[in-house]
Formats: sequence, structure tokens, C-alpha cells
Amino acid sequence: MDPDAEPFIKVQSVSKFFGDFTAVDSVDLEIYKGELFSLLGGSGCGKTTLLRMLAGFEDPSSGNIFIDGVNMNGVPPYERPVNMMFQSYALFPHMTVENNVAYGLKRDNLGASDIAQKVEEVLEMVELTRFRKRKPHQLSGGQKQRVALARALVKQPKVLLLDEPLGALDKRLREQAQFELMNLQDQLGVTFVVVTHDQEEAMTLSTRIAIMDNGRFMQIGTPTEIYEFPESRLVANFIGNANMFEGRIVENGPDHVIVQSKDPECLFYIDHGLSIQEGSKVWVALRPEKITISKEPPASGPNNTLKGMVHGIGYLGGHSTYRVKTGDTLIEITSPNQNRPKDGNPPIEWDEEVYLSWEASSSVVLTR
Repeated sequence: MDPDAEPFIKVQSVSKFFGDFTAVDSVDLEIYKGELFSLLGGSGCGKTTLLRMLAGFEDPSSGNIFIDGVNMNGVPPYERPVNMMFQSYALFPHMTVENNVAYGLKRDNLGASDIAQKVEEVLEMVELTRFRKRKPHQLSGGQKQRVALARALVKQPKVLLLDEPLGALDKRLREQAQFELMNLQDQLGVTFVVVTHDQEEAMTLSTRIAIMDNGRFMQIGTPTEIYEFPESRLVANFIGNANMFEGRIVENGPDHVIVQSKDPECLFYIDHGLSIQEGSKVWVALRPEKITISKEPPASGPNNTLKGMVHGIGYLGGHSTYRVKTGDTLIEITSPNQNRPKDGNPPIEWDEEVYLSWEASSSVVLTR
């Protein structure tokens, strides 16, 4: 992303109140041209309300929304350079695919030849040309999703807003549609703003993600930034899985930090300094895939190691998930199944004593 680029969408101190309820609480956001940006959060966090304010279906109680440098406050939906694809798709059941796609252009009183050309182009883009005469009930879920997408794109909006666009699809089709959507967005260069509650979907699709909770942004960043460098326990637990250890900083040097967890046998050595006083209460987040599990004790010494007992194994083909109990703590580990066992028996079994270890760069220290 160009550091000197001007934001294409700018949200300034926007709030939305419904009576005494605060749906969106004084948020600021900048989205750049050509981004595929996701608003991610649980039900009731405010993400759909914010999307509806971008579309013009709701007015901010306070603050301003700019799109392409123009203040959108008071501008009705049909005069905004945006289009919206709804979760339900909202297709007209009595119309064919091509008539569904052409509907908005007809309402704009375009000429018949222009409409036919635009519809042809967008149907070809979403690979629905041969289904043009079918009606929605004759289409699969994935095909309906592409019709709704074509109808939203045919008017060539500067911004496309998508509310849970893949939520109605089954898992396999949803994964396929994610990559189709990414390729289409890259081909068109249109700015996409996606609302989703699906963490994996947001991680796969997005150039950047904003995580919302109680009407506020908890963190905004690339998928890698949010996953590898969460700024709070909420974010660490919301994106993927994280083992969370409470402890205190017992040593804080310029190039390392040592955290003593509640388990007296567990010392976390982190290979960078922090601007936190010794003795401060912190939490250490450790992702399951960062942990190595072995029957043999590691040679690295007492730091970043634990001994425990296997209390659960989930075999998932490409990888296995282990649950190891150490003291009062249950730790989750994921390990790739790179080698095929010769005798068919798993390398680690239930109720076996195992050793856990991790690199000094794998842990993240959190203060909230």
C-alpha cells in the first residue's frame, strides 16, 4: 500500500445510537482504493450498522463519512457511488438471471444496447453466460451468489459493500467462492468492504481487517499483523486459537523479557524487550502451531518448556490436535502429520507423558 495515498473511504468519529443503545461508538477508519477490507466481529458488535451507514441506509448520529473526498452525510443511497450485495441475495424470483442483473440499469433508463452490452460483460466475468435464461430457483447456491454479485457490479460502483456474502454457501463451496471473489476484486480494482463473522473468511479474503467489539475497533491491520501480533486477549482469542498464560514480568532487559507464569515450572523467555515494568501482571499468548510436542525432553533448558500428560488427540488428516494437561492448565497443540506411520499407530498416544517447547520469538506478551 502506498504510504502517501489518500484514503478512498474515511470514517471520522462516527457514532450510531438506537435510543439508549450505542451500536457504533465514535469510530475512525480509513480504507484505500482497491482494498478488500473486512469488518469482522460477533453478532451485535456494530459491523453491519457501520456498513449500512456507508451504504446510506442509516444516518450517523454523529460524525462524518467521506467517499472519494465527498461528505456522504445526507446523501441518499441511490446517489452514492456504492452498491450493496445483501446476505440473502434478494434476487427477484420471477426474473431470469439476465433480467435480475439488468434491473438496476433499466431503472437508470440506460439504452437497450448499452444494457445488453454491460449485462453480457458482467455475466461473462462471473461465468454465468450459459445460465442467463434461468430463474433463481433453477440455480445452485453458488450460482445465486454470483448473480447477486453481477447485479451489484454491473453499475460499476466505486465501492462494493458485501454483507456476509458467502454465509449461505456450504463449507466447500464457500472456500471456492472466496478465491473467486478475490480474483474478481483484483481484476476489477473496485474497493470491497465485507462484513463477516467468519474469522477464516476474513483472513483469506482481506488486505486488511478491522475487528469490532461493542461498537468499537479493537485492532486494524493485515491478517498477518492481527494473527501474529494481537494487541489484546480479545483479539488473540477471536482470531484463531491461542493458549493464554497469566504471569508477571520477572526480568526485562533491552533484548529480552522473562515472564513467570502461574505454573512455577513454566518460564517464558521472549527475545525482545518491552516498555513494561518488572513485576507487572501480563498475559502470554502462544498459538497451538508454534508449540513442538515430543516424548523426549528438549535440549533448550528450562525456559519455554513444559512437561504434561496427553488428555486428548484429534486426528484431522493433515495435522493432529493434542490437548496436554500440565498442572491446572490444558494446552492445545497442533502438529502437522508429515510422516506416514509405518505400523499405523500414532506417534503420540493418550495418557503419555510429553514435553512441550517453543521458540523465544513465538510468544506474544499482552497487557490487556
